[in-house]
Amino acid sequence: MLCLFGIQLQAQQLTYYDASCFPLLGKATQDTGARYERLPDSLKNISRPPLWNLSRNSAGMAIRFRSNSTRIALKWENLFNNHMNHMTDVGIKGLDLYCWEGNGQWRFVNSARPNGKTNQVTVIANMQPKEREYMLYLPLYDGLVSLSIGVDSLSTIDQPQINYPVCEKPIVFYGTSILQGGCASRPGMAHTNIISRRLNRECINLGFSGNGQLDLEVARVMAEVDASVFVLDFVPNASVEQMKERMETFYRIIRSKHPDTPVVFIEDPIFTHTFYDERIAKEVQRKNDTLKEILNRLKKENEKNIFFISSKKMLGEDGEATIDGIHFTDLGMMRYADLVCPIIKKAIK
Repeated sequence: MLCLFGIQLQAQQLTYYDASCFPLLGKATQDTGARYERLPDSLKNISRPPLWNLSRNSAGMAIRFRSNSTRIALKWENLFNNHMNHMTDVGIKGLDLYCWEGNGQWRFVNSARPNGKTNQVTVIANMQPKEREYMLYLPLYDGLVSLSIGVDSLSTIDQPQINYPVCEKPIVFYGTSILQGGCASRPGMAHTNIISRRLNRECINLGFSGNGQLDLEVARVMAEVDASVFVLDFVPNASVEQMKERMETFYRIIRSKHPDTPVVFIEDPIFTHTFYDERIAKEVQRKNDTLKEILNRLKKENEKNIFFISSKKMLGEDGEATIDGIHFTDLGMMRYADLVCPIIKKAIK
């Protein structure tokens, strides 16, 4: 009977369910034009076009569901079908499946590798038919037109039973291409997703590649989130002039609605090529000096709950943490999480 049961399971057809039926983590607002976008539709004709286009990337978002299926398959259509020469297609426009192990750990199951704009992939098969909790990370550098989850036709797929990652009081991150996820090999390795798993708390990723330039409308979106911590990591993109002009205003927009919530500022990374490129080294130093100067002024004005993270030990000392001297490899993402996680944990407490 057991053998026959196994044969019956293998013979089952896949049934697909629209992912919109299941909880979506990682959004700052629900007022978006489409489900897998990051900024409200009201900013479509207000934000700078590059910022708006990037907001349609699904960076940091994840679907939560549970199922007793022996297989998990995915069908999805990417919005742009982006491709870059320094980041894997899996990281750009693929998906990552994780499973809750019940020991305080999310474990990587497998990634869904894209072949183009429209994709259909069996992520995992031949599992025991027992109920498991899943988290599915969405593309970092592309958006989604549609997404469906496929399971055995006789199995169940339901809402998650456990509230992990905890969705109350999320951590809100703002920043640049690195924060958006460049250049993680797959979505689960973006450092905001690593931090979310480690702290078991929802993280919202408002990283905009090349465009973390302190646009004030983004601060207003952030200010609407009942966050546990705000993490501001914009220095790689913002010029010294932009920081002097907008940084304090950006901060005060958030602070005006969250007088006691910790706000974490992070320095520009000491990029690996700054050991050789003297012009870039001076620019990084100038930006970090400007950040510290403005923070010192805020503290003198009696601003509380401001945290500062030095980038001195962010990337290690071996020069192996980037793909191109700037954007992080998975190693760089892990090192960033190692540095930032303890400070965020302290700030939450």
